[in-house]
Amino acid sequence: MTGRIEIRDLRVLGVHGVLPHERMRAQPFSVDVDASFDVAAAAESDALGDTVDYGAVASSAAGVVSHRSFALMEALAAAIARQVLDEHPRVTRAEVVVRKVRPPVDVDVGSVGVRVVDERRP
Repeated sequence: MTGRIEIRDLRVLGVHGVLPHERMRAQPFSVDVDASFDVAAAAESDALGDTVDYGAVASSAAGVVSHRSFALMEALAAAIARQVLDEHPRVTRAEVVVRKVRPPVDVDVGSVGVRVVDERRP
C-alpha cells in the first residue's frame, strides 16, 4: 500500500539566487514536499515508528534551504529531494516544489518556482 506525506508551504529564509542582491541576504522561500512510501505497516499498527515522521521531513527540507546556498532553484529543489531520501530510508520518492515568494521580476507575480522528482536508487 503506497501513500505519501504532503508538506505544504513550508516557509524558510535562505540565500539562493543568481543576482548579486539575492546573494547578499536571506529571502523567503516556500517549499512543498511529497514523500512517498509504503504505508501498510503504519496503517496496520497505528504507530509512529512504522511511518515517516512529517516533522522530521520538514526539518530536513528546512535545513537545506537555510544552511546551504545555490544559484538555481532547480539545484535547491534537487538537494532537498536528495536530503529527504538520504535521511528517511522508508521514503521511496520525493517530489519537491521550491518557490521564491518575492522573485526579482518586473511583473506582478505571487511566486515563481520549480518542481523536481527524485527516487530512491537501488
